Amino acid sequence: MRALSSVVALGMIPYVSAQVGSWGQCGGLSYTGPTTCEPGWSCIYINEWFSSCQPGTTTSTTSTTSTSTTTSAVTTTTSASATPTSPNSTSFPKADGLKFNINGETKYFAGTNGYWLPFLTNNADVDSVFKHLQETGLKVLRTWGFNDVNSIPGSGTVYFQHHDQSTGTTTINTGANGLQRLDYVVSAAEKYGIKLIIPFVNNWNDYGGMNAYINAYGGSKVDWFTNNKIQGVYQAYIKAVVSRYKDSPAIFAWELANEARCQGCSTDVIYNWVKTTAAYVKSLDTNHMVTTGEEGMGLTIGSDNSYPYTTYEGNDFAKTLSIPDIDFGTFHLYVADWGISNNSWGNGWIESHAAACKAAGKPCLFEEYGIKDNHCSDSLQWQDTSLATTGMAGDMFWQYGQQLSTGPSPNDHYTIYIESNDWKCAVVDHVNAI
Repeated sequence: MRALSSVVALGMIPYVSAQVGSWGQCGGLSYTGPTTCEPGWSCIYINEWFSSCQPGTTTSTTSTTSTSTTTSAVTTTTSASATPTSPNSTSFPKADGLKFNINGETKYFAGTNGYWLPFLTNNADVDSVFKHLQETGLKVLRTWGFNDVNSIPGSGTVYFQHHDQSTGTTTINTGANGLQRLDYVVSAAEKYGIKLIIPFVNNWNDYGGMNAYINAYGGSKVDWFTNNKIQGVYQAYIKAVVSRYKDSPAIFAWELANEARCQGCSTDVIYNWVKTTAAYVKSLDTNHMVTTGEEGMGLTIGSDNSYPYTTYEGNDFAKTLSIPDIDFGTFHLYVADWGISNNSWGNGWIESHAAACKAAGKPCLFEEYGIKDNHCSDSLQWQDTSLATTGMAGDMFWQYGQQLSTGPSPNDHYTIYIESNDWKCAVVDHVNAI
């Protein structure tokens, strides 16, 4: 789902040094910068285009052959913050047949989306959100693990990566207005026993998205998935995030992207990217599940040949689901946005994906869904269909809302606010029915 960009925090200036900073580029084709990492960090080969400085003292041979005048680098602004507080549970969520196991219990679960949570700067607001989720019985929250910019924002704005168009370099912000905000979200999730799904990049331009990379490094949308330099920067960010939380039981799953699309592309483009990236994430973290974050487009099972079932956006749901390192399938549902006039169409969409997941032997997560404004109408039958269909493992409505210290959380007309009439019928009653 697209999300409105309305966040707060504080800008930072990139660190510059003769030594490469943590997670910075230290080698690769077309790279002509420094190759020595700061103390305690080693230059590790990722691919022929990209080597980066990573924790440890083991050395690694890198390539610095220059084939063009364009350079790229990834650096960080500050050192990582303290490890999040001790968790309520030490078990990691996992797939168990066609369901998920959370804290030793295998069953269907309900969750929600709150993309904006890491961009809050008031810790009490973050705690309040998790407290309400815990009290309601919502088990999983999906929130953005990305916030990409092409120019450093002014005072009061949180951002996670700065892709500098003028220099062709990327800076990962691990400061107080950067990934330390995500640190607090993970810590609070541990405290309240809530699990998190964290995507690494957005298909849409909200919070930078893939186009923020393209703006700095050039190319087209298809190049984002296939360009080694862009993928090297993307993988460096993945490692920076995953390394912070790979031992946290608060992580439900890592997600490669929010709603990845490659319009008009062969489905091989996204398939090959998913296969490569999922394997990379698994090489960093064997504790947690990995999924795609896709909308579920490109499906032959149950197809009525309407737009969402086609491969027009470069997706093939069953094909990517077959990748061994993908632990479960995700799909979304927005009938109005997709040009579908009948809300009951969504029931077949749910059943078709459940059938595909059952055939693959993996759980299916109804990861995003919503109806604008009138939330207690057809979305309820979607919940009932999901709950009753073999292959379905959970659902997560878009999106959660509540009053914060700065006012109401973002409202895109899909938002369901706590203590509203819609909250009772679409959330509380649904959780109680599970």
